[in-house]
Amino acid sequence: SALITIFWISLFSGIGAIMQPKKAAGVPEEAILHITLDENILDAPSKDPMASFDIATMQPISQVTLYDALRAIEAAAGDERIKGIYINLTGAGVADMTIIEELREAIKGFKSTGKWVVAYNDIYTQGGYYLASVADKIYMQPEGTFDWSGMAMNSIFFKGLIDKLGVEVDILRPTVCKYKSAVEPYFLTKMSDANREQMQQLVEQMWSVLLEGVSESRGISTEELNRLADELAVVLPQQAVEHKMIDGLKYADQMEELFKSEYGLEEPGYISLSEYISGLTTDPKKVAAPKVAIVYANGQVMDGEGTDDNIYGYTLSKTLREVAEDDDIKSVVVRVNSPGGSALASDIIWREMENLKAKKPVIVSMGSYAASGGYYISAPADAIVADRTTLTGSIGVFGMIPSFGNALKDKVGVTVDGVKTNKNAGMATGFSPLTPVQHRAMMQSVDRVYERFTSIVAEGRNLTIERVLEIAEGRVWSGEQAQKIGLVDTCGGLTAALAIAVDKAELGDNFQIVEVKEELTGFMAVLNSLNVSVREQLTARSELGELYNEYKNVKQMVGKEGVYAL
Repeated sequence: SALITIFWISLFSGIGAIMQPKKAAGVPEEAILHITLDENILDAPSKDPMASFDIATMQPISQVTLYDALRAIEAAAGDERIKGIYINLTGAGVADMTIIEELREAIKGFKSTGKWVVAYNDIYTQGGYYLASVADKIYMQPEGTFDWSGMAMNSIFFKGLIDKLGVEVDILRPTVCKYKSAVEPYFLTKMSDANREQMQQLVEQMWSVLLEGVSESRGISTEELNRLADELAVVLPQQAVEHKMIDGLKYADQMEELFKSEYGLEEPGYISLSEYISGLTTDPKKVAAPKVAIVYANGQVMDGEGTDDNIYGYTLSKTLREVAEDDDIKSVVVRVNSPGGSALASDIIWREMENLKAKKPVIVSMGSYAASGGYYISAPADAIVADRTTLTGSIGVFGMIPSFGNALKDKVGVTVDGVKTNKNAGMATGFSPLTPVQHRAMMQSVDRVYERFTSIVAEGRNLTIERVLEIAEGRVWSGEQAQKIGLVDTCGGLTAALAIAVDKAELGDNFQIVEVKEELTGFMAVLNSLNVSVREQLTARSELGELYNEYKNVKQMVGKEGVYAL
């Protein structure tokens, strides 16, 4: 298709042709770009004051956006002072799988210029090794550890706890949305057959991306890689060498000797990704050029307005209107990284996406998630680009209403009483479960939203409603699967989406890229960030550890009202 052709053109049109950064300032004449993950690499600029704080070490962690990281790698490829890249993931920062996938592709582009890439680590996780496998040479510490065991996805189910507490939960989910699994932990004790089917396919698809990348880079068949995982044959560093997954064992100081002996760098200067990014400048010749804007839709879709790391219907809509009215912006890439959320807020944003598309090209670039409400707001785009490991689709809706009346009475002795004018007044207040009549009435709203959701997908993707209903049902697809069934146009990263945006606007080489960020201003913004929520997060993170994310999910689910596409 034309979109796929454009994607491949973007890859072969030359490093820096899309991002267009100038050489960074303050770089030694013989430098190595040192990728350590000392920083969090985020899909979008974070507004969360805790996102840059490591509770385990009580130390700050710097943050860079994926866009800046890609821009830096492309700039380094054309910077004669940068001799190579050293992948050494020793930092406490994080990067999602899709970000690693895009970084890996950017480093492949760096290598295509003839420059070298070397990787070294004490411990290789599977995600870290997937990134490292792009290197020309891979080394590790002689007493380190190596994880190569396959990929798994697990869910925690709360039905037993809910029953013990005496809480009752009304689930409002269309019968046809059998794959809509967000509510399953609250009424099941294990995965449904439908959810197990989709999750198995997703985990196999994501694993295949790792296998194919490693197989191509290391010259090991996928069958052999699977055998090594099944037999846990690669745990020790010596086993990794034996099975050709790495090239040798060295201590960190011996890597310094390698840079001297193999690459002729007597006194190399190391520069981190964040340091290199801080020195990047924009070509002054492009200051007055037409703009391609990146708009971030990051987090859960929420009603109203807000300033935290979520997508608020009114807030994002206002941003989209401003972009639509800015005549200097000729094309827009909306970077969607969202598992969904409020169906109402999704529809409000959908309308602004339609209005924006009427004025200028709109391309959606999908991150780790663009599912449910995240897909709802993506559907109107002129083109949709997803990473192969993106989780998308999940075209379905639900409602969930917990009632705590019996739990309060039986566990803590609290009772509720009141008066009402009609027999259904005060329903869904969280004290009493729904009656059959009330359940049927509320299901009308849920069914209506599902009908609306499927219709806008059919319109946006130029599919028949019958075809949409076949691939909907709340089912989650990987980006690669979604391309095959028509939910996305091509697989690629942010760079590919920007290339399509430039092409759609017919800008040639005369353009500049700008990020549209929601900036908090004034003392009230500081207070808004550094209030009780910070103390709550500190306490919860320190007490719950790895269960902190589950705590956040449960807290959000219990507090929801209305119909959700999540």
